[in-house]
Amino acid sequence: MNFRHIQCITRQTFRCFKLPATTTRTTTTTTRNFGIAAIQMNQCPRYCVVLLPLVAVVSSVNCSADLATKSQYSTAAALDMSNGDYKNAASIYEFTVKDTHGNDVSLDKYKGRVVLVVNIASKCGLTKNNYQKLTDLKEKYGERGLTILNFPCNQFNSQMPEADGEAMVCHLRDSKADIGELFAKVDVNGDNAAPLYKYLKAKQTGTLGSGIKWNFTKFLVNKEGIPINRYAPTTDPMDIAKDIEKLL
Repeated sequence: MNFRHIQCITRQTFRCFKLPATTTRTTTTTTRNFGIAAIQMNQCPRYCVVLLPLVAVVSSVNCSADLATKSQYSTAAALDMSNGDYKNAASIYEFTVKDTHGNDVSLDKYKGRVVLVVNIASKCGLTKNNYQKLTDLKEKYGERGLTILNFPCNQFNSQMPEADGEAMVCHLRDSKADIGELFAKVDVNGDNAAPLYKYLKAKQTGTLGSGIKWNFTKFLVNKEGIPINRYAPTTDPMDIAKDIEKLL
């Protein structure tokens, strides 16, 4: 309902209150209680729509308040992870990450699926084999419940120079790498490492410490969002197939 409609209703109601008696019969006065205030007015049954704009305003306020609450909740969750509370996370579902185009993605969208998390690179000696085998894994198990989450990382000899967004999408397309979900470039080691990776490393430490050793380190996560295994960069993705099948 726009402002012009409200003006029209207001004028009609006003005229209703001021209508003069056109007959000699006695005009009665009725009290109508609309739930907000008792209004004294001459009986005029043709006009009783004054509450419509009030209802619209109340609905709008409630809706805005609800949206504000949801926004505050989302922001609080993101801040918790950035402040180091990743150590207390129960699963990967508590994390929100950026996709390659900069959009927020809550990992709870993958609830009930087996997840393989991989830090990828385009110029590594392991790239060709991993791109091909990750594509094979997706084709074999994708419809059965496997999702591969790919995080480009440029920390190892600057072997992921492509920028996020279209450049990254085009790189994978040109490489014929249909490897699953693509996220924004991240650090996987150091103080600026993505909170998700800090969590994964805390739950599944490597043989020589928790740090990621190279491109294409892989974390296998079960349907409850719990990391259950970690694989070295040189592990062929198809060698993980038997572990994936156990979780599907």
